[in-house]
Amino acid sequence: MRSFELHELLPPRRIATDRAAMKASVEGRRVLVTGAGGSVGSELCRQLATLGCASLTMVERHENSLHDLMLSFESAVADPFLADILDERRLAEAFRKSRPQVVFHAAAHKHVSLAELHARETVRNNVTGTRLVMEAAERHGAEKFVLISTDKAVNPSSVMGATKRVTELLVRAARNSPTIFTTVRFGNVLGSNGSVLPRFLQQIRKGGPLTVTHPEVRRFFILIPEAVQLVIEAAFLAQAGSIYLLDMGESIRIVDLARRVIEVSGAPSSTNIEFIGLRQGEKIDEDLIGDDERAIPTGLAHIAEIRSETPLADSFASDLANLERLASTGTNDDVIARLRAIVPNFVHYLPVHA
Repeated sequence: MRSFELHELLPPRRIATDRAAMKASVEGRRVLVTGAGGSVGSELCRQLATLGCASLTMVERHENSLHDLMLSFESAVADPFLADILDERRLAEAFRKSRPQVVFHAAAHKHVSLAELHARETVRNNVTGTRLVMEAAERHGAEKFVLISTDKAVNPSSVMGATKRVTELLVRAARNSPTIFTTVRFGNVLGSNGSVLPRFLQQIRKGGPLTVTHPEVRRFFILIPEAVQLVIEAAFLAQAGSIYLLDMGESIRIVDLARRVIEVSGAPSSTNIEFIGLRQGEKIDEDLIGDDERAIPTGLAHIAEIRSETPLADSFASDLANLERLASTGTNDDVIARLRAIVPNFVHYLPVHA
């Protein structure tokens, strides 16, 4: 295969970022990133280190990922911290040691198909883990907390999407905290670990075919560096309980992306594409804005603020406690039923052949 740049796979567009807003978000501040070894988390760390933060604590539970991150860039302010966000004592140690002023929470289970099989663990990591990091941030005096969310949280059809929607509600519920809790929502990042692009390239190396779930399935894509730049900008805007949406452009058919990968990689034009059917939790199209939400402009290009027309349920705190309890003591079906109770528009997609 010939080498190519990721931007060659997407329709041409230019995202103008506001470097001054990015620096104002973190310059001179102590910053902590969870999920630092992931695709978004690692790029966050690399960019934050160039923006003049006073310190950068990189929290990651996967040793190899954290080690690879350490080798990928050198910075006097970067401090790797091997820890699981579900380990409250270790998490408290990270916050006590670094006293972060700004927290970027990127740690999450993100793979739809695995989350369907392990709903209890996905709730523990995505929901309980987020709550614990939020509580640690508030307890240790963080000024801002930025949750990284996903378009799969909008009208969710999967366990993963439903758990991310619950975390968005957690942020809304923290409006009265002295820490400013905010959410940044965006679609798929092209080339992330475990995403469709690495799979396509692996399939090309084997001679094909490229597998696509459905001929009409579409997704929103953004390059990882662009997404991270806009996330850091959104931290500058952060208001308590707000959700900020990144400009994702037009959605792209996955089959068209597959054809483009074949073209730019130099693979034989005869390389086959096979349709294998939607998997549990997947849907044809993703949404960026919910039916009860509206987008309003902000002072920064390519970032909108999302406002919900639906108030947070009075029972949210008790529902959340029940969900977390079931993640430890119940079954996957118990957890999914409780997710539906908290997120009424969670319509679980089950393939016809399942």
